[in-house]
Amino acid sequence: MDKMIIPCIYLKEGKAKAGFRASDDFELSDPVSLARRYGNEGADEVLEEVSKKFGKEKMVVYLPAADCYNSCQEIIEAYAGILLCTPEVQEQLGNKTKLPFLLLEDGADAFAALLKDGVFAVTGLSLCRENFMELKARCIEAGVPVNTFQSKIAWSEFQLNSDGLIPVVVQDYQTDEVLMLAYMNEEAFHTTLATGKMTYWSRSRQELWTKGLTSGHLQYVKALALDCDSDTILAKVSQIGSACHTGNRSCFFRELIRKKYDDTNPLRVFQQVYDVISDRKLHPKDGSYTNYLFDKGIDKILKKVGEESTEIVIAAKNPDKEEIKYEISDFLYHVMVLMVEKGVTWEEITRELAHR
Repeated sequence: MDKMIIPCIYLKEGKAKAGFRASDDFELSDPVSLARRYGNEGADEVLEEVSKKFGKEKMVVYLPAADCYNSCQEIIEAYAGILLCTPEVQEQLGNKTKLPFLLLEDGADAFAALLKDGVFAVTGLSLCRENFMELKARCIEAGVPVNTFQSKIAWSEFQLNSDGLIPVVVQDYQTDEVLMLAYMNEEAFHTTLATGKMTYWSRSRQELWTKGLTSGHLQYVKALALDCDSDTILAKVSQIGSACHTGNRSCFFRELIRKKYDDTNPLRVFQQVYDVISDRKLHPKDGSYTNYLFDKGIDKILKKVGEESTEIVIAAKNPDKEEIKYEISDFLYHVMVLMVEKGVTWEEITRELAHR
């Protein structure tokens, strides 16, 4: 298994069926917690079920102490692919297992921990305290593969304007919404690659400008592309907050002309409806059916989700697809009410689907 650094969130109990969940890539189970909750036999069954569902290679077993491994060694080796523990627990285990370790670090040198035998990744506060891009550079020098931004086309091949700049069209990487237009010089371009944050050349201030450094509305690089004439960059970004200094999401909010058309982009439509439902929850409106559902509570919402799913089944027996179209729409609306009630976003749903 290749070594890599994975910045993970700290573990929180209760999200995964097996007891814990951390990041989008790992299902985590603590044998001690499972034994307390289900009894040793029940813990075995849960570990086996989750391991078979997600795959042994994705099963991470959290070891709060070396004794946890000693008492559950057989089932851990049978159904887990990675051990999560502190460096101290790893030292205590010695050569008892050939499973790779994901180390929990808190204030220690993450880079040094990564180079230890048997360790393939580290996580914890140490990663947050270091300059992450500098940490990546150290990893590259040591032959540890990490994700970095390296341009496939040299700056010297870009066609610049008379000021030595190249325009950058910035889009939301999920919705393709155009957020803003800015300019880069060579330093801004290489700074963007080095930091992973969109950095431009401010023509008004005549200085380098990392977007959001003051406001917190950062733009994290997802992709950069050069157009056919090599004179414009298209940047796909993860936008934190607003792109425009006015507070608008996009700088392009002043409509000049508009021909009426149906915007049926699925992600945009789902997000727009979701946003309306979220707003209703925060700002109730008299006579709103959405607010009626929220007022009645989770049981009423679940009842409606169940009713609408049954109506889909009934409609599917009808040869006319119009009926099922309406029933699926009703179902999705009620599911979105449930999502808002439970704090689940479309981004979380699409990420889950993309990983399957």
